[in-house]
Amino acid sequence: MTVTETTVEDTVSGPLTVRLDTGRSEVVVEGEAIPRIVLRRAAGTEAEEHIPVGTRDGGRLTLTVDGVEADIRPAKGRLTRRSYAVDVRHAGHVWRLVPDSIPDSRLLRDGRRLGAFSSEGNGEVDAEWRADAAPEPLDVALGHALAAGFGTGAQPMWMLVADAIGDLFP
Repeated sequence: MTVTETTVEDTVSGPLTVRLDTGRSEVVVEGEAIPRIVLRRAAGTEAEEHIPVGTRDGGRLTLTVDGVEADIRPAKGRLTRRSYAVDVRHAGHVWRLVPDSIPDSRLLRDGRRLGAFSSEGNGEVDAEWRADAAPEPLDVALGHALAAGFGTGAQPMWMLVADAIGDLFP
């Protein structure tokens, strides 16, 4: 149970703070130029240690944007990279954070790629925005919150299958 608070100098929004509290299973992202995001696992529910926010069960999660609840739907996280996607619906838009390499995940708004995020699940998040994307403050805040709450990246399916086969032989 640790609390990690990191100040990030985002190239779009300037300084913002990412706080990951694994004891409370909560991520808070805030800054002067972005809306405040709170991602929280329901109190009294058991946490899965390998997920920073503690669960991929959307029914046990709440996400608020400046106090207004948004719909969050994380996929179950199985064999494919796409199975680790996290979708958020809010204010007529859909955001998706989905792994696209071992360390990184891409952020999309309404199907348009905005940038790449990297986080090892320790609350520290790096963002690299596409030059042609023109991300908005909410994009910045959600990207950092989702990357901190769920981590980024995933192995390709072929590597997982190879590991499983390797585990069968001594």
